[in-house]
Amino acid sequence: QVRLVESGGGLVQPGGSLTLSCAASGGYFAINAMGWYRQAPGNERELVAAVTSGGRSKEADFVKGRFAISRDNAANTASLQMNSLKPEDTAVYFCAASHDYTLTPADYWGQGTQVTVSS
Repeated sequence: QVRLVESGGGLVQPGGSLTLSCAASGGYFAINAMGWYRQAPGNERELVAAVTSGGRSKEADFVKGRFAISRDNAANTASLQMNSLKPEDTAVYFCAASHDYTLTPADYWGQGTQVTVSS
């Protein structure tokens, strides 16, 4: 069973930066895509960014140019660099992984980490 553990959330001012990290264990070899979803209160969970084991990545339109996803297969980790953060980026961010390359839907989930963008 794959286990995902996130770290790096917190409180940041608008325009600031945060980096989220996700460590995978227990069956990493079976994973193709890793990435991040987020969910704000009252909203549905939405895909933020994903990266395949081959290094192909995609970001949602609402974060393009501000967020960047990366992956280290040797370390079994994925990271999300978030720059120019806006209050509307406030949400719980969930690391996710899937056996296919799309991450839609995800097969495995982390517990989530809170990101709050506020002055």
